[in-house]
Parts: sequence; C-alpha cells; structure tokens
Amino acid sequence: MRRSLPTNALRNIAALAILVALTAGCAQTQEWLNGIRAPRSSESVILGAPGAEQYLQEMYQLARGDPATQAEIYADAESTAKLTPGPSTKLRYALILATPGHSANNPQEALGIFRELLSQTEMMTPAEIALASIHLDVVEQQIVFGAENRRLRSVNSRAATSEEQAVAQRIAKVESENRQLRRSLQEAEQKLDAITSIERSIREQANSGTQ
Repeated sequence: MRRSLPTNALRNIAALAILVALTAGCAQTQEWLNGIRAPRSSESVILGAPGAEQYLQEMYQLARGDPATQAEIYADAESTAKLTPGPSTKLRYALILATPGHSANNPQEALGIFRELLSQTEMMTPAEIALASIHLDVVEQQIVFGAENRRLRSVNSRAATSEEQAVAQRIAKVESENRQLRRSLQEAEQKLDAITSIERSIREQANSGTQ
C-alpha cells in the first residue's frame, strides 16, 4: 500500500510546477515583445535590415519624447529616406509619419509609402512586411476617422451658427417689441397727462363759475 506524500512535500511540488509555468510564460512573452524568433529555413534573410524591435523602439521614443526629441527623430528619418532610399529607410520614415502625437504626423503621406512598399516586397523581411501591412490599416482608419471628425465639426459649427443666428433673431425681436412697448407707454402717458390737464381745467372753470 502506497503512503501519501507529506503535506509540505505536496506544497513544494505545486510551487515548483507553478514557478516552471510562470518562467516559461514570461520567456514566451518577452520573446513576443522583443520580436525575437528563430528564422525559418523557408524565409529569406535581408542582410542589414533592422529588426522589428528596432522600428518599434524608435516609434516608442517618438511617441513619448519631448518636441525636441521628436523633431530630431523625424529629421533623421526624413533625411535618411531621401539620401539612401530603400525599403528599410522608407519603412522607417513611413512609420514615423504614421505615429500620432507629434507635429510631423502625416497619415496621408505614410499611406502612400506603405502602399508603395507593399507593392514590391522582395527586399523586405517578413517582419517589415507585417509592420507595413498593420500600419497601412492603421493609417487608413486614421484618415477615415479624421475625415469623419472634420465632418462632425463642420456640422456642429453650422448648427452652432444657425443657433446663434436664431438666438440673435429672437433677441432682436424682443428688443423691437420692447421699443414698441416703450413707445406705446409714452403715448399712453401723454394721453393720460392730456386728460388730466383737461379735467383740471374743467374743475377750475366750474369752481370759478360758482364763486
């Protein structure tokens, strides 16, 4: 007959199993975040091409940097893309343009570059193709949302203008009515003064006739 393991031994085994699972999970997560994976034999290798983590790191620095850092990153990406045009330099420049939160953000220009790159992917790594494809969808949505936002602002602006005009018209009408009321009141006061004067004259004449 088998004897059951002591409680402490069971706890130690359970803790060890959890530790192993967590360690494996953390390793997989870190591998995914860093863009690290073993190249398959069927995938082409582009010598000198940056890894996905290099592009992502620069986008992170751009999004979190101050205006001076953002301007420096943009200027370097733009000049490099123009001086040494190629899939990697163009992709880097397009990713900078597509990243929101800085003054040089230009989804429309980035859209054109992404489409150009994806039309000729022979000199791009699988990671670069994935980045271009994902951000192509992103900038397309940005452009659609931007157009819708501008439309809504225009509608709201027209509605606000119409409301302001309606309010101004109501105010003008009320002021006109008030002026008319003041004139009517003045006329009524003048008539009342005239009647009062006539009544006073009649009483004075009556009083003088009885004396």
